[in-house]
Amino acid sequence: MSAIKIRRLLVCLPLTLSLVLSGCSFFPNVVAPPSPTPAPPQTTAPPNPQWTISPAAGTGVPLPDFVSVVAKIKPSVVAINTEVTAVDIFNRPFTQEAAGSGWIIDKAGYVVTNNHVVEGATNITVTLDDGRTFPAKVAGTDSLADIAVIKIEAENLVQAKVGDSAALKVGEWVLAIGNSLNLGVTPSEGIVRSLGASVPVSGQTLYGLIGTSAPINPGNSGGPLVNMHGEVVGITTVKILAAGVEAMGWAISTETALPIIKGLIQKGYITRPWLGVELYTVDAFVVLRYNLAVDKGALVTGVAPGSPADKAGLKAGDVITGMSGKEMADAQDLVQAIHASNVGQEVELAFWRGQTKGIARATLIESPPPS
Repeated sequence: MSAIKIRRLLVCLPLTLSLVLSGCSFFPNVVAPPSPTPAPPQTTAPPNPQWTISPAAGTGVPLPDFVSVVAKIKPSVVAINTEVTAVDIFNRPFTQEAAGSGWIIDKAGYVVTNNHVVEGATNITVTLDDGRTFPAKVAGTDSLADIAVIKIEAENLVQAKVGDSAALKVGEWVLAIGNSLNLGVTPSEGIVRSLGASVPVSGQTLYGLIGTSAPINPGNSGGPLVNMHGEVVGITTVKILAAGVEAMGWAISTETALPIIKGLIQKGYITRPWLGVELYTVDAFVVLRYNLAVDKGALVTGVAPGSPADKAGLKAGDVITGMSGKEMADAQDLVQAIHASNVGQEVELAFWRGQTKGIARATLIESPPPS
């Protein structure tokens, strides 16, 4: 019986009782006994005159000394300004300016920043904390990790101290410092919100990220995230831009970044295991467009001539759904699985070609230098 029906029955009961009693009025000597009045429930607790607030244990934890942290790291943080040639709707070229941040990792003039800060730049200028300005050249970039190293020819540089991001704990204080809004290098405080995060950005996924509540604004990209010892533990890279979302930014951990930075300085690019395919994640549109037999996996859109994929017989239009016994639900799964493998390792690829399932074996090789 529904609540509404129950409520209606309860409302009608007194009326029914009243009708029955009024119908019995022709028995003048019959008197209904009075109903006993129930005792009200006890709803209040007795007072306790002796109760007091318990005193806090100890003297409390003092707030972190942000002033000394900023003093340690700020001389190593730089503002980066770039010029990129773009075209308007009439295909006319024009110069577009942008700003970002970076930090000095070596007194020889190597500066770490994000790849997206300097990507496609025709002119790069670095401004130091002491006001000196220098032109910069790209030493190496890695778009997959969104890390770049640029170099300036300067003396008396202050090298940042790199900390251990693996020692961070959720809730720990951190500072993001950089060229926020291109208004000069300034700090913002926050805490570590998460560790080891993965965030999709511009069609790819960044891994091993530190989530932070420290405000990250345009211009902060490439700047350092530092612990309370003034040590760099991350490279600020991205934040969520959405209505009602506040203080959700991410930084690439130094644990992830340092091997890449080393490779960029030593070789100018990063070598990884390479299959030699261009990929697109299978979705509902792709399934309908190509009449696929599966609704998930990595669609091969291109195969590099002479690559391991080419030698294994893979072709454009194939859908890779597994690698070495593990399911590949999308293109990122496959890319991550390849990068987690070793150069020279043979992998088994399960794929669909039309309505037919096949198996291909490929030996991964070192990725070629960027063109």
